[in-house]
Amino acid sequence: MRPRGAAAVAVVGGVGLGAAAAADPAAARAAAASVWSPFVLVAGLLLVGLVAEDDGLFRVAGHRLARLSGDGRLLFAGGVVLVVMVTAVLNLDTSVVFITPVLVHAARSRGQREEPLLYGSLLLANAGSLPLPGSNLTNLIVVGPRHLSGAVFFSHTALSWFAAVTVTAAVVALVERPWSDRRDRSPPTPPPAVLGVGATAVGAVVVLVLVLRSPALPVAAVGVVAVATRVGRRRLRVVQALDRLEPLLLVGLFGVAVALGTLGRTWSGPARALGHLDSWGTAVLAGGASVVVNNLPAASLLASRATARPDALLIGLDVGPNLLFTGSLAWLLWLRAARATGARPSLRRASLLGAVSVPPALALAVAALAVTGGH
Repeated sequence: MRPRGAAAVAVVGGVGLGAAAAADPAAARAAAASVWSPFVLVAGLLLVGLVAEDDGLFRVAGHRLARLSGDGRLLFAGGVVLVVMVTAVLNLDTSVVFITPVLVHAARSRGQREEPLLYGSLLLANAGSLPLPGSNLTNLIVVGPRHLSGAVFFSHTALSWFAAVTVTAAVVALVERPWSDRRDRSPPTPPPAVLGVGATAVGAVVVLVLVLRSPALPVAAVGVVAVATRVGRRRLRVVQALDRLEPLLLVGLFGVAVALGTLGRTWSGPARALGHLDSWGTAVLAGGASVVVNNLPAASLLASRATARPDALLIGLDVGPNLLFTGSLAWLLWLRAARATGARPSLRRASLLGAVSVPPALALAVAALAVTGGH
């Protein structure tokens, strides 16, 4: 985001945060407690990704993935599975930061167009973040009061997850046509892996996200230590880390999320509106709210009180953000990760793919709730 845009978001968030604290301090504290961890986790992931890219880890992983794929179609299919599995197990933010550059380097090492895997890494991360509470941090905001186990949560969302992923992958494949590129060639021998601070930080993040229920602070600490190590060795400048981090944008979005969460706790309007909607309407409203204010603030607002259709709400909050770059923080992380590899992703192209894929993905995912017994 341009500096003026980030500054504007920071000002809006600061004003909203101040207004929320003044209007109802208790509700503002409760809202802040429910939304702070996603922003801290994102900051840590961005810092770790910066160090890992500098070590060349993503380039090495991309070369190795390409060597395992026989042609462009297999590479695309393998990329789809990789994104979906990493998103499900580690969460979508980890996926876009770590897997996007791997897929870009994999396509380049085969001499193929990078666009199918580049856009697929974003859209599939959002659409594939339904299956478990930790797959998307908005899931944790919505599911928190329900106290569901991972197994019960998965039983409600598994079929919807499969439907959303299948439709999204099919749209990306049909529009970007990964099989039409005939430049396949044997990938060159990958460069030697650099097993240093970046590899250690990535490994630590994977373990923390898998093991801990709330890994935000430990992951942020890993990112800070990794960057501080590089700065101390004069291999990285503080300004580079701040440029990757975009603190004004993160702080601004946090303020907006707290303000809307406070509003939802003190005003019954959002809860009443959801109460009059069926599953289809709930998903559409959640998707639209995600595009307008980002899905984390939208989740804070719409899930601040109990809702009759939480699974439909999740579908809208997870799949809906594919419509536009304002939908989720994953868009920002994806842009940063892609541009760090030298790629030039088009927000217009990504939004076009999202506009085509979201309506059928949302419809089939909501329809699947009737089979699984979700709401």
